[in-house]
Amino acid sequence: MKLEGIIMIVVLICNCRASVRKDFVISFIKNFVVNEGKPTFLIYNDLCWNIDRKVKLANEMSKAGFRSSNSFDLSFDHLHHNLLFLADLNCPDTGHILVNASSNKLFGAPFRWLVLKDSSNENQDGLSVLLKSPLLPDNDLVLAERNNDEIKMFELHKTSSSKPLMFTPRGHFNGTLTDIRPHRELFRRRRDLMGQALTMANVIQDSNTTQYHLLKEDRLELQFDPVSKICWTGAKLIFEMLNVTPQYIFSHRWGYKSNGQWSGMVQDVATGKADLGTNCLPERDRMEVISYTDTVAPFYVRFVFRQPPLSYSSNIFSLPFASSVWVAVVTCVAVATATLYLASVWEARQGFSPSQLDGSIGDALLLTLSAIGQQGCVIEPRKLSGRIITWMTFAALMLLYAAYSANIVVLLQAPSNSIKTLAQLASSKITLAAHDVDYNHFVFKRYTDPVRVSIYKRIDPEKGKGQFYDLNEGVERIRQGLFAFHSIAEPVLRRVVETFLETEKCDVSQVDFVNGFDGYIPVKKDSPYLEVIRVTLVASRDTCESGGTYCVATGFLCYF
Repeated sequence: MKLEGIIMIVVLICNCRASVRKDFVISFIKNFVVNEGKPTFLIYNDLCWNIDRKVKLANEMSKAGFRSSNSFDLSFDHLHHNLLFLADLNCPDTGHILVNASSNKLFGAPFRWLVLKDSSNENQDGLSVLLKSPLLPDNDLVLAERNNDEIKMFELHKTSSSKPLMFTPRGHFNGTLTDIRPHRELFRRRRDLMGQALTMANVIQDSNTTQYHLLKEDRLELQFDPVSKICWTGAKLIFEMLNVTPQYIFSHRWGYKSNGQWSGMVQDVATGKADLGTNCLPERDRMEVISYTDTVAPFYVRFVFRQPPLSYSSNIFSLPFASSVWVAVVTCVAVATATLYLASVWEARQGFSPSQLDGSIGDALLLTLSAIGQQGCVIEPRKLSGRIITWMTFAALMLLYAAYSANIVVLLQAPSNSIKTLAQLASSKITLAAHDVDYNHFVFKRYTDPVRVSIYKRIDPEKGKGQFYDLNEGVERIRQGLFAFHSIAEPVLRRVVETFLETEKCDVSQVDFVNGFDGYIPVKKDSPYLEVIRVTLVASRDTCESGGTYCVATGFLCYF
């Protein structure tokens, strides 16, 4: 009996110690989730714990205000950033779970992982699978290794699939969790890519010499491919901030989907041939294969044209004077006619001659009309009062005509400023044309509203030759007038500054066709470098704007 009692006591002690060990792990998990400080949905699928321990874990998570479950439908992608997967390397099926997670790309952002390991466990199969997993810079996986009554935490990641795995201490737990991360933001801990090579796809369309000048950064031939040049300059700054080795390739198209296949730069980025590309406009189709990060420098795709002369859009003969002035002129003429009539009545009573006003309203009106027409009249007043009225009427109308003629001359040379919207441009008689590059052969087709469709039909009619020109010819036609040229605005404006007279620059206007979207740097949709590139681009742009610096000219000064 004594022996049986001793055995029972030993069993109870072992069970108590096992229970304490289990409670210690659950306490660690709870403290870890609380320390994260973000909404968390704990997923412990295929965890080999017994049901009582799982229930206790769920209760502890619920008390702390967090949800937990042993399964989750990944189709709810708006909740992915809340998910924290829990795996235990002591479980025999953990290796299979990790392989499945790798094949479903669950180790990348926005998913988080907490992997438990007991140093006393001799089963290394799960650990070997973990170490071979694609733990790239966007992964947020923590390996928690227990050694007696202490758990040490390590972050695991590689700068690329070919580089060695790095273990970064994150903290420890011995009843109290200690977090030693220098920064809580993941991108700040992963932004040192340790010389990893990143490739940028640069779009070259205006001149093949750009391939030479872009890499030299010698600021020559700035009118050719300005967007690619400024993006490469900005990207090199980003590469330096991320401590990567810059590489480059060239594409001759931005990239559009044709017959189910992508082309140009988008194809290079989507297939992994390049890690990022030149600023491009956001389009829904492209979002299937790439993600947009931030803009290096704003650029605008617009119609550039000179406003038509005022005589082209308005009746200039009614414009010199305001309506109130015309009312005042009519009133003055009426008053002059009345005073001449009264003066002629008084003169007729004093005596009458054939060349004298006869005192009728008709004669007074005839003399006034002669003054309006700046013509003489055979009848005229003979007395001083009538002659003063006649002289004042002729003098006032002569000055009025001088002012009117001077304003007409000014208006004949003035631009109208009548085209401010796309609808006004579409309804005008200005010739519409576009720069002969690939995006203009695609962008016009993507709109179905009547205004843009009418513009597209004028530029590229079904019958006849399309209105597509190179940059120099397009700018020259703008200078000649009544011509709108659709292109990236910056090289057009640079050419305008070089070739236009100062008086010709003042009536240059722009109208947006693509709803004013800025271009953004594209990155492959599931790229492990997406977040570090995005955040670094935003930081770079904020620094540039806060310093009052502009990377691309968007206009010019007019001195007339």
